[in-house]
Amino acid sequence: MKTIGNVIWFLLSGLEMALAWFLAGIIWCITIIGIPFGKQCFKLARLSVWPMGTDVKTDFGKHPIANVIWLIFGGLGLGISFFFAGILWCVTIIGIPFGKQCFKLAKLGLTPFGATVS
Repeated sequence: MKTIGNVIWFLLSGLEMALAWFLAGIIWCITIIGIPFGKQCFKLARLSVWPMGTDVKTDFGKHPIANVIWLIFGGLGLGISFFFAGILWCVTIIGIPFGKQCFKLAKLGLTPFGATVS
């Protein structure tokens, strides 16, 4: 079932999100200072392609300064937008699995540093 869900996710929004995150990661990696932030964008791009069947564990305390910088420069807006997208998906019964994936992306979007995706 997760394969079918991942294919539907990929066709509806996963490809666009992954390409956007990949492009953002490349832009961040232009400077040496931005490389850690670019790596987090690549992590979000990978999760955006096939989110179903994966688990996200965040650890804010592992890199608190980097997570605070991430929150200030876009992470908070990213988390809120994924959260509201998840609420919109959950309006219908069929959309609940996709809403759960948006909540997972919101969690990772808020504090990606120190997070593991398995």
